Amino acid sequence: MSACSLTHIALHVTDLDACIAFYTEYAGLCMLRDRRPHGAHGKRIVWLCEQGRETSFILVLLPGGPPKKQSEDDFSHLGFALASKAAVNEIAAQAEREGILVWPCKQEPYPVGYYCGVKDPDGHFVEFSYGQPLGPGADDLIIKNEPSTSK
Repeated sequence: MSACSLTHIALHVTDLDACIAFYTEYAGLCMLRDRRPHGAHGKRIVWLCEQGRETSFILVLLPGGPPKKQSEDDFSHLGFALASKAAVNEIAAQAEREGILVWPCKQEPYPVGYYCGVKDPDGHFVEFSYGQPLGPGADDLIIKNEPSTSK
């Protein structure tokens, strides 16, 4: 099998503009593409990405589909790594003020780390975390927490 790389996730959303606003505000994503593949009156498809990762991973938002009905014990989610616990706390405080916090801040053992969960406008859960072996600071965490492979 040849090399394979995860490049995007595509989500159907009922309110495209509200979801764009959420992911740009909460996750800091940037608009990469805003297109209508079937002309001016066709459905609008939006590509969002992290600054500097335009060619490696994107979130595609597609209009249509039912809103996601997710219970608080359903841990299906999109995950975003942040640079500090304070940044996670800020997201959680904002989400609580806006009535969309679903998992308050919690510290779990490695590799889960410190996280909170927020509901996007369409009902998808979004995790914001610090201290996972992914994203900012991951190299230091992996070295500190993984068993040695040397003999």
